[in-house]
Amino acid sequence: MVDDPRLLQEQPGLAGFFTGLRRRVSQGELGVLPVVVGLLVICVIFQIANNNFLSARNLTNLVLQIAATGTIAVGVVLVLLLGEIDLSVGEVSGLCAAVMAVLNVNAGWPGPLAIAAGVLTGVGVGAVQGLWVTRFRVPSFVVTLAGLLAWQGLRLKVLGGTGTVNLTDATITDLANRFLPNWAGWLVGLLCVAAYLGNLAISRRRRMAAGLRTPSWGAFGGQIAIVVIAVLGAVAILNADRGVPLAVLFFLGFIVVFDLILRLTRFGRHTFAVGGNAEAARRAGISVDGIRLSVFILASALAACGGILAASRLLAVNQSSGGGDVLLNAIAAAVIGGTSLFGGRGSVWAALLGALVIGAISNGMDLLALASSVKFMITGGVLLLAVTIDAVSRRGREAAGRA
Repeated sequence: MVDDPRLLQEQPGLAGFFTGLRRRVSQGELGVLPVVVGLLVICVIFQIANNNFLSARNLTNLVLQIAATGTIAVGVVLVLLLGEIDLSVGEVSGLCAAVMAVLNVNAGWPGPLAIAAGVLTGVGVGAVQGLWVTRFRVPSFVVTLAGLLAWQGLRLKVLGGTGTVNLTDATITDLANRFLPNWAGWLVGLLCVAAYLGNLAISRRRRMAAGLRTPSWGAFGGQIAIVVIAVLGAVAILNADRGVPLAVLFFLGFIVVFDLILRLTRFGRHTFAVGGNAEAARRAGISVDGIRLSVFILASALAACGGILAASRLLAVNQSSGGGDVLLNAIAAAVIGGTSLFGGRGSVWAALLGALVIGAISNGMDLLALASSVKFMITGGVLLLAVTIDAVSRRGREAAGRA
């Protein structure tokens, strides 16, 4: 392979690694570094304050808490990649869960059909909002803000006078309350590692075939070691309590599927192109309105899935489902995880990292029995810090000609 002299070349060895890292940080190429460092700091602080924070039982509860919010955040990431916003995802999740619960409990629909109806409700909501944005050129902020109010009213109407529907169907309740046996957890962990290694090998081979520079074998091995330790360590911790929760597998499944869609399909490339520069994308022949409509539909469908997972975990749907801080946490998870509010930059893995940060803060403050007022203020401060880092790093990329 002949190196292109116009490209920056990484120097070999440890010194070259730190030189490259310093250059990328100075140019605003921070990646997931701030999130990972922040998560480690949060874990250390709460473990010092309460030695139950890193126990297997509490970490299992933590991942159960973030599964629903993280699933909603995956859809928020898609919308943010376009440089748009969806303020209705919280209420959409509650509405879809209410539709599922009423059809299952009051109308006697089988669990799978009721779940499908709930998800289709989300698809319909996304289609209405997406069409309104693309046809009438109304800003998504206004359309989804109106949706937030309208879907809240519709949810209360669907739930009726009692306002609460208790779930007993095993198909629905098992979504978030079933745990894999230990052997199945290890099998899933090993399959995840194998899939990651296969994807990494294919990516490396493609770069070499295209004449692009690949990471050194040292960096390659270090990358593999970190993922293997993280995956198998997580399985070991979860197996030390009740096992790997089914809800977490759903959440991770959504992340993997949409990560592959964004990286490997034309739809994914067009989504980044529209978010980076909509006018340039239109001139290149991309159906900008079609991409926007599709993304709003996907975001609402994922909100529906998150609402169904939350209802399954609580074994009920009530007047507060999808309300409260659900919207705040979903958007905060996407932004804190590294998705740019300016569009065109981010990854669905941001939903996992951001949800872990938000969930860890909430869980740790619950252990310390802090007041809700303090929780909201601290969560807001973390969100502001994440947005500030995004804005500052964007200025660095613009200065380096990389934005």
